[in-house]
Amino acid sequence: MKSISLLPMAALLTLSAYAATPKEVTFKSDGDTVKAIAYPPEGKGPFPAIIVIHEWWGLNDWVKEQAEKLAAQGFAALAVDLYRGKVATDPSQAHELMRGLPQDRGVSDLKAAVTYLISRKEVKADRIGSIGWCMGGGYSLNVALAEPTLAATVINYGHLATDPAALHKINAAILGNFGGKDQGIPPEDVKKFEEALKRDGKQADIKIYPDAGHAFENPNNKGGYRAEDAADAWQRTVKFLNETLKK
Repeated sequence: MKSISLLPMAALLTLSAYAATPKEVTFKSDGDTVKAIAYPPEGKGPFPAIIVIHEWWGLNDWVKEQAEKLAAQGFAALAVDLYRGKVATDPSQAHELMRGLPQDRGVSDLKAAVTYLISRKEVKADRIGSIGWCMGGGYSLNVALAEPTLAATVINYGHLATDPAALHKINAAILGNFGGKDQGIPPEDVKKFEEALKRDGKQADIKIYPDAGHAFENPNNKGGYRAEDAADAWQRTVKFLNETLKK
């Protein structure tokens, strides 16, 4: 029988203090209706907010759990459904869904999510960030490139950009967590990205986990999940978001 790890009492108290009650919301994006799940923290706002962007699988339970964890930290989390309700159950389906998502529509949806959050009285309009994993990590960068009001961006092993003119548009502070054995996003590309950001004077904190591959933070990735690295990446994320969105 497997042992069950229990959360420390302090963690339980933190979760209960900011218990999130999820609520489905909609907003318009270039004439389309986008669905998302809002996880508002308990208590009186306004709160800093964060857009939660799913992997190539779609808005599944794991991504919803991340949004709930962020709400437990005191952020108004908005998990956006870029796939219009579809969720993949195997890699071939996930690949098909990702390829079927036009990048401009994805970016438009996320910009619309920013506009939606700004309109909410419970949200601090100047303290909005984004976070994503895998495909969502790339879109987290994309929305930072396209939305100058964004204050913070977390990229977890998502695609990168190095064009100086594009990166110059970013106003958000950036946190990046990457795997040293990620064949799709090699460390050399990550280092070039970091160097380009710092040459432009951007606030960037990039970490490469030497023994981790792609999607190392997701326990559903049976062959590649690395618990210690995932825990460290989460601690870095919470610290970064506290410093950039709660100041």
